[in-house]
Amino acid sequence: MNIFIDNRSGTPIYDQIYKQVKNLIISGELKENDALPSIRSLAKDLRISVITTKRAYDELEKEGFIYTVQAKGCFVAPKNTEMLKEENFKKIENLIEEILQLSASCGLTKDDIIEMIRSDLL
Repeated sequence: MNIFIDNRSGTPIYDQIYKQVKNLIISGELKENDALPSIRSLAKDLRISVITTKRAYDELEKEGFIYTVQAKGCFVAPKNTEMLKEENFKKIENLIEEILQLSASCGLTKDDIIEMIRSDLL
């Protein structure tokens, strides 16, 4: 599992870890019941605080992406298809918002965008 931390980013480190692990799970790169690196191991590899890593793992567990087995570690949780659908809907909504902003700067209407989508799907 490769996690990259951008110290110049305005995004908190725990959130960067959270988002990257979540994306690995959603994409299927991390599979159900795969073991995650221990909190201490990941913190050491990334040269960050154990507390920061724990916070990322706590967020992932709270959202249902991972589960913890006492004295064994953290593992990828069975996929909740409804939760994954909702995550993908959020991504699509964000992309649509970006498309609308870009299209406004180009003078495109919503009908123009719809036509572009239709022509790409045919």
